Amino acid sequence: MSFLTKLQINSVRNINNIELNLDPCLNIIFGINGSGKTSILESIHLLATGRSFRTPKTESIIAEASAELTIYAENEQQSRIGLSRGRNTKHKLKLDSKLQRNWESVARALPVQVVSANTFSLLEGGPKSRRMFLDWGVFHVKQSFVQDWRATKKCIANRNLLLKERRIDASQLEVWNEELCLYSDRVDEARREYFREFGPVFRKVYDSLVPDASAESISIEYWRGWHEDWSLKEILLAEKERDHRYGSTQNGPHRADLRVKAGKKMASDVLSRGQQKILVCALKIAQGVHHASSSGDKCIYLIDDLPAELDEENRANILKYLDGLGSQLLITGVELPSIVNCLSDDAEKRTFHVERGTIKDSLL
Repeated sequence: MSFLTKLQINSVRNINNIELNLDPCLNIIFGINGSGKTSILESIHLLATGRSFRTPKTESIIAEASAELTIYAENEQQSRIGLSRGRNTKHKLKLDSKLQRNWESVARALPVQVVSANTFSLLEGGPKSRRMFLDWGVFHVKQSFVQDWRATKKCIANRNLLLKERRIDASQLEVWNEELCLYSDRVDEARREYFREFGPVFRKVYDSLVPDASAESISIEYWRGWHEDWSLKEILLAEKERDHRYGSTQNGPHRADLRVKAGKKMASDVLSRGQQKILVCALKIAQGVHHASSSGDKCIYLIDDLPAELDEENRANILKYLDGLGSQLLITGVELPSIVNCLSDDAEKRTFHVERGTIKDSLL
């Protein structure tokens, strides 16, 4: 899907029933805090990934008076995606009327990048959010990655069960060690290959958004989850007693990380909130740019509350760069001028005013 043309949302938070006809390029959604504008972006993200970017509890976003939420979208080629989710029932996900067992096909058909307040966890949070960021990119360029990663997690889970036993079955542990090493090397190779391609793209995007930044000021390092000079097999044997003591596998691709630094320190420790937001935007934009160049399919960018913590100059730089990508953008803000004033007068756009879960749209 290159861009969405229609979006219908029912019973998501304070949104009862709305329908949006979207512009293929720029869509600005504005309204006071709590009006429901972020819920529109949340709905698209839920449809595309099966997850909310605001809460891990999907059932909590179903409107209080409703038993079920539904989200439906179409693209310019009339492909259709529909999702329903009840409070106490499993989701139903359809792509072109075909029931989907998981989100693999939908995620590939509807690639989205989101920048929100929670996206700061890329810098401030633990490694899990950065692994998810990395693996999003790998998933979209390496078809076999999902199977290898699932096999890796299965090996780790079974190995951890053995490690929790008072006495370890050495032969069983060796079996899972061999399996884990096999799939871990595949996962590491896929991640490493993606990161080699992603790094220069990020550098180009970041330097465009922050033209006066030192070329050495921001850096990203990929850490695979175990020592670079040792094979995972050697590590597992050397750390067997430690793993047994903790009852879990302490080394492996499930411990991988992206270390984002400003100079020699972690970026989250030295950058202001505004600088962090620009950096997060650069990471997300770069991932979308790489995806477009490698797959030929452009991402949809969901930018929640862009004006927050950014001055007009930086807002303008980000919007100008995004607008130049030719991708579909959905951007929220409390006040319309804080976004529109950063755009050129001839920029094609559609605006939506959200108030208490209802919406009005008009072309500027």
